[in-house]
Amino acid sequence: MKYLTGKHISRRAMLKGSGAAIGLPLLDAMIPAGRLWSATEAGKAASKTRVVCIEQVHGAAGCNDWGASQNLWSPAETGKNFDLSTSSLRPLEAFRKHLTIVSDTDARMADAYAPSEIGGDHFRTSAVFLTQAHPKQTEGSDVRVGTSFDQLYVERFGQDTPIPSLQLSIENVDQAGGCAYGYACVYTDTISWASPTEPLPMIRDPRAVFEQLFGAGGTPEQRAERLKTDRSILDWVMGEMKAVRRTLDSSDMHRLDQYAQNIRELEQRIQRIEVQNSSGEERQIPEAPVGVPDSFEDHVKLMFDLQVLAFLSDTTRVFSFKLGRDASPRVYPESGVDTPFHAASHHGGREDRVLQFARINEYHISMMPYFLEKLQAATEGDGTLLDKTLIMYGSAMADSNLHNHMRCPLFLAGGANGILEGERHIRAQPGTPMANVMLSLLHKLGATDIESFGNSTGHFAI
Repeated sequence: MKYLTGKHISRRAMLKGSGAAIGLPLLDAMIPAGRLWSATEAGKAASKTRVVCIEQVHGAAGCNDWGASQNLWSPAETGKNFDLSTSSLRPLEAFRKHLTIVSDTDARMADAYAPSEIGGDHFRTSAVFLTQAHPKQTEGSDVRVGTSFDQLYVERFGQDTPIPSLQLSIENVDQAGGCAYGYACVYTDTISWASPTEPLPMIRDPRAVFEQLFGAGGTPEQRAERLKTDRSILDWVMGEMKAVRRTLDSSDMHRLDQYAQNIRELEQRIQRIEVQNSSGEERQIPEAPVGVPDSFEDHVKLMFDLQVLAFLSDTTRVFSFKLGRDASPRVYPESGVDTPFHAASHHGGREDRVLQFARINEYHISMMPYFLEKLQAATEGDGTLLDKTLIMYGSAMADSNLHNHMRCPLFLAGGANGILEGERHIRAQPGTPMANVMLSLLHKLGATDIESFGNSTGHFAI
């Protein structure tokens, strides 16, 4: 075992065992004595902003004319004194100091540019969200759109982590071939593009994410053998964990033990879901992998917890997260609405049905405080993970009933290492591309070499 470098533990130290490799959280023992924190390996890693991009598919109720007049998404007031009481963003009230709402930007690259593209908004919108580029209409493998926001960040600031980025989803993805209106399914299956022609697959199964984060050690045979047992992944690295603990002071030991406990608790939740879904009882989503909970809330929270653990160990700094599919028939009974999602989104402009869709939007937003609380509770060096994370949540669709892309929903959360002031509502001038916001964020994050992004026309004052 080679953990010691001089008199400190490397930030890249891992606990390794047969079929397992677990990164460590930031420990005081990783800081060399007498060295300036910001100049150390650990300090440099901690100073890198984490980025999470979340797609809320198919727009929002507050983006149709009546919904906007009722402030069902965007508050009436700009600046700091905004009121969320009528908005689907109401669940974020407790985190308003970490919230930046950006209203009325457009994602016109998702528009139909030719008669043959009319009707294909479902198959363009997801591809446009993080690329702000117009997808090539094709059902073949010659797909083309643009490099996505998250992957531009990865290119510059995510190459020194074991996993450059991870792409997560809640609903079924990775359909092969063509879908409809002349578009390949991959356009609606992913929001992350490593290059204009390279879509990145999204992972739906929490077990698969867990294994990528913690099960990469050993040979394939060793990993398979480990998965056959009922033992915790921690059991396979216990020898090295004990050796590391002997080098730590009491505060670091507590931090490491808490981190291990969080891994074990998450692992147990996944195991319980797998047992339940393998029991033979009827499932609500029978086509889903065995590790996927039937409950939307349970699934989303598992994915959020995996992201927090990945950030704590600096295994990756970048996630994209797709919360659904535009045409999903899923019902969200916890929202108080029993109409399937896609049917609810086509509300016909009727006020009662717009309000129903707003309740579904609010239910989706209600998942976010759980994530923000977890990030806020996770300390790292001189701050919390919430202080060091940029979360971008939005859609390239606006009025879902009309399938238009003007006045799209978008908000930012987290401190992003000081680049976001927080507690602000900014209303864009009519016709402002959402791409302008993303370009300005890239520059604030340090990617100043990027001169344009998608259909950007200039900078946006965030």
